[in-house]
Amino acid sequence: GAGLFTAWKHLHWECKGDFGHQHSRYNPLRDEWVLVSAHRMKRPWQGQLEKPPPEDVPRWDPKNPLCPGATRANGEVNPNYEGTFVFPNDFPALQPDAPEPDNSGHPLFRAAAARGVCKVMCFHPHSDLTLPLMSLLEIRAVIDAWAELEAELGASYPWVQIFENKGAMMGCSNPHPHCQVWASSFLPNEARLEERTQRQHHSQHGVPMLLEYAEQEAHRKERLVVENEDWLVVVPYWAIWPFQTLLLPRRHVLRLRDLCDSERDSLASIMQRLLIKYDNLFQISFPYSMGWHGAPTGPHLQEDCEHWQLHAHYYPPLLRSATVRKFMVGYEMLAQAQRDLTPEQAAERLRALPEVHYKLRPQETV
Repeated sequence: GAGLFTAWKHLHWECKGDFGHQHSRYNPLRDEWVLVSAHRMKRPWQGQLEKPPPEDVPRWDPKNPLCPGATRANGEVNPNYEGTFVFPNDFPALQPDAPEPDNSGHPLFRAAAARGVCKVMCFHPHSDLTLPLMSLLEIRAVIDAWAELEAELGASYPWVQIFENKGAMMGCSNPHPHCQVWASSFLPNEARLEERTQRQHHSQHGVPMLLEYAEQEAHRKERLVVENEDWLVVVPYWAIWPFQTLLLPRRHVLRLRDLCDSERDSLASIMQRLLIKYDNLFQISFPYSMGWHGAPTGPHLQEDCEHWQLHAHYYPPLLRSATVRKFMVGYEMLAQAQRDLTPEQAAERLRALPEVHYKLRPQETV
């Protein structure tokens, strides 16, 4: 909309303002606003308290369908894998041979074909490990598997969504370290939205939006969490979730498959550093939903996608502690998103945390 570039131009002086008072911030990637009300963190909490995640997950459980050698719901037996393991989702949301929907005969009742494939990818054979507790070589293997899946499925499908739901709070029904990969015959809503806003910015400014944004955040450092020579992680200026982060490459990259060896190594490093900080924040296995967004694939591989920039979103729900989460209800559902601490405050808290996992630190003696 018309507010996109006006808000972008005013970002500099807004960043220098007093964020103790409520104000709205513009998200140019989604063409929407978020209400920031930092003073609400002072209100007492008498709402729902979440249960911390269990600490006693067994390393191997024959009844866990994601474990090596275990039997899945469809009767197939997993191989005794020692690294990453990819298999078709036994309960897929998308199937390649779905029929065309019937025509309703009225424009208010539209339906469209939705075809695709859904895969599950185990990160590691051990159920009691998560990404921040894996070695850099093991994380690098996950990144390579992501890129391979994106290339394989993206050869024919327009969109390949890699995403991880970590923790029961985020709907994960299995503690084994894994993610999902859904390839679809259509561009999902979020992809279509980011396609439009990034194309519009590139058309008017001649530079990819998120490449320009990364350069600005690297210079300002107000919302920077971690960085290295190839990547940076920020709490975005327009963040909705309390400790939401955005992982960005420093150079122009369209898709995961385009990353060179050194960039994949540095990606493994910065992911590990971020996720250790997340766990250290409340000293739990930190829940989140994350996912990669890059240039569309399939037929779009032959198109000009220079307006796109590869990036990953991390959306963690926790707000005040391991037991108090942020709810998106009421005003958020009926009006617009609202957050209870500024992105600068969230970034400062994350930035200050140690980069040694709390489980691996020497125990203090009394």
